[in-house]
Amino acid sequence: MLQLSKNDKSKVLEAIKSGNIDAADVNFPNLIDTIILKMKNIGLISKLAESFKDKRKQNKHIPFDILIALAITAKMKLKTSLTDVAFAVTDCELLSELGWNMWDTDRNLEEGLFAEGVMRNLIDKYGSTDKNEFIKSYNHYTQNVVLPSLNISPSIHILDCTKIKVNLDNANYENSEVIKDDGELIRGYKLGTLRGLMDDSGIIEEIVFDSIKPHDLELCRDMLLNSKCLKKGDILINDRGFISRDVINSLKLEKQVDTYIPAKKSMTIYEEAVKIAVLENKWQKHPNKKRKTQEIHLVKHLGMMWQSDKPSNDVDLCACVVHDKKDDEYYVFLTTDTSKTAKQIISTYELRPEIEEDYRQIKDFWKLEDFKSTKYNFITFHIVMTLIGYMYFQVFKNMEEGSKYSGKSLPVIIKDYKEDKQKSVIIYSGQYFGVFSFIEFIQLYAGCSAEVRKLLDPTLALV
Repeated sequence: MLQLSKNDKSKVLEAIKSGNIDAADVNFPNLIDTIILKMKNIGLISKLAESFKDKRKQNKHIPFDILIALAITAKMKLKTSLTDVAFAVTDCELLSELGWNMWDTDRNLEEGLFAEGVMRNLIDKYGSTDKNEFIKSYNHYTQNVVLPSLNISPSIHILDCTKIKVNLDNANYENSEVIKDDGELIRGYKLGTLRGLMDDSGIIEEIVFDSIKPHDLELCRDMLLNSKCLKKGDILINDRGFISRDVINSLKLEKQVDTYIPAKKSMTIYEEAVKIAVLENKWQKHPNKKRKTQEIHLVKHLGMMWQSDKPSNDVDLCACVVHDKKDDEYYVFLTTDTSKTAKQIISTYELRPEIEEDYRQIKDFWKLEDFKSTKYNFITFHIVMTLIGYMYFQVFKNMEEGSKYSGKSLPVIIKDYKEDKQKSVIIYSGQYFGVFSFIEFIQLYAGCSAEVRKLLDPTLALV
């Protein structure tokens, strides 16, 4: 049987004196709980309910923000099943701050009663009128809660898409489609992300999600043109999948956002930029010391070499032409900011791989593609909870407490992580639980009757 308990130390102390103890556990703190506790202390947990609607009609005894926080914590601990949500938090300090806990009176954590009774029914209520309700909730939470609360306003953004693959032979994945990719048939979805750069990490500010079939640009077009994350004076870095003269013009003219994007070899502007660079022959060393065989050259006033249907609206462009002397190949990187040097252009564009590292981490380690249901609302819920967890991790690394983890991925950190908190004990009695430090527990144990000590002996052996 699953028991919902509220934090009330005084009630538990009274129960202990009368020998009325149901269970006791030793605290198992870890980095994830430390991160969630920090997010709780800076106000991000309590504000989850501002973005995610509580659609429960019954079983509303546990606060909605705590319910969502447990789901996020489970994803951060790689517990992808809903049955793990109730038991996601093990740190006493965090449990005290949250004020709620779940425990199984039979100590059988595999039955998943909490998930079936609460989480599954909750998720089922989403998506009936808007299939991307969870996606919109993520965007609202990020842009209206997280960024303002932390006074974060990125000026450099990276746009990209990634394919989310599922079982090709399982047509039950709702809203999934099949495409041919590099000669191989794949089934799945596509996630588009706008990543804002912070001091030592990045934050996924806005997302779009659909089947795998739409072209990257078409999936992200509305987000590009309407996102409030893109502000006057900002920089947007794209790859070749987002080449559009109209979009580049609109971003520059309407939002005053400058685009950085590579040209395709089939484009006239690529041919002209390379021709001019070779003719002028004023090459400089590549600023990236790892690219020893490459040299760069600035070519200006290229706007007329790439025309839209309305040439009068075409903004000017300049380019950094990169020559790789090793294989005699040329690469052209365009920008609408014509005041930049070749070194500045290429140095800015070389920030783009950061989003590819995001995708690698959230897929390979954070199990973004590990779906336990073929229902679309469960899929988007899993993606959003995982991305919020990843965002918390990135935000934490950008803070003083987490700065020592800068540049490291979560699996690397967890492998070397050493917890410096003292052990604590959680004691349960009916509808309440209390958290006791090691010293408190020993003193409590010494003052208890032999009958109560017998109940606490198994826990004492673990401390």
